[in-house]
Parts: sequence; C-alpha cells; structure tokens
Amino acid sequence: MTNRAGGRARPPAAVLAEAVAASSKRAAPAVDSQRKEREPDPHDVARQIVLRQLAMAPKSRAQLEVKLAQRDCPPDVAAAVLDRMTEVGLIDDHAYAQMLVRSQHAGRGLAKRALARELSTKGIDDDLAQEALAAISDADERRRARELVDKKLRAMNGLGIEVQTRRLAGMLARKGYSPNLTYAVIRDAIADTPEHLPD
Repeated sequence: MTNRAGGRARPPAAVLAEAVAASSKRAAPAVDSQRKEREPDPHDVARQIVLRQLAMAPKSRAQLEVKLAQRDCPPDVAAAVLDRMTEVGLIDDHAYAQMLVRSQHAGRGLAKRALARELSTKGIDDDLAQEALAAISDADERRRARELVDKKLRAMNGLGIEVQTRRLAGMLARKGYSPNLTYAVIRDAIADTPEHLPD
C-alpha cells in the first residue's frame, strides 16, 4: 500500500497507536499540574480538622494533637497549626482546665481526686491542673458530697443502715471522695433522715 506521496503507507493500527501515544504525552503534564492544583495544603487540612473538633466541644491541645496524628497530619504541620490556634485564643488549656473542673464538679459531682485524673487524661499540664483544682475548697467538696448522698438517700427508704452506707460509700468512692470524708458525710446524712431520727 502506498500513499499519495509515493511512500509506503503505514497500517491504520500503527497510526492509531502513535496518535494515542502522542496524545498521552501531551496530556501527562496537564494531568500532573491538575493533580498538584487539586492536592490540598496540609496546613489548611489540619486547620479544618481542628476547627471541626472545637466546634463539637472544647478540647485541650493534647487532645487535638492526638486527633491530628490519627488523621496522618505531619507533626511539624500539626505543631504550626496548633501554635497559631493557641496564639489567637482558639486553644486555651488554662481556660479549658477551669471549665472542666467547674462543670464536672457541679454536674457529675466529681471530687478533686477524680477531677485530677480527668485533667491528666485530657493532657493538661500539672501546674494548670493544680491551679484549676484549687478553685474547689474542702468545704465545696464536702457540700457536694452531701448533696449527692441526700439525693441518693431519697431513693433508699426502707433499706437498712448498713446497706445504705455500703451503697452510698461505693457511689462516693467512684466519684473520687476520700474514705474519711465519705463516712463522715454518710453518717451525718443518715442521722438526719426522718426514718432514722429518734421518736
């Protein structure tokens, strides 16, 4: 087979193969540049992760570091983003520790010992933790323990003193109250309940 120029014609399959190869060579740089344009900036990705986490609930810097590591964020990028978020006040371990102590003491009735464990698991620095815990006095702790006991006692009418004492002690122990405080509060509360008052 010859072409109009008198040369030997190439088979259609060869022409097609050559055209496909040429086309892919031309397209390759365009695809690479598009891929580069589409790849998100790791700092932007890290910022979005942190902002989403903070939108759900307050978190400590350590908790956010763990979350970024779980999402395969490079450590240097995570540090840079968290540093910046701290500078602008979006991450504040001091305020977070104080908020956690107030809310968990008032809401769940946790004693300082249990609150110290909570702060530790959240990655709060010891100095910040101690400062936050100092806001709860011994009188505050005793008052909160008594409130918990009084509330529980109302649902324990008819039970013997030993059973009441055992259950109340278990509840306060789980919330971090010391044995001395626990038994003093329980003794006073049981003595004050109408069913145990002398006739």
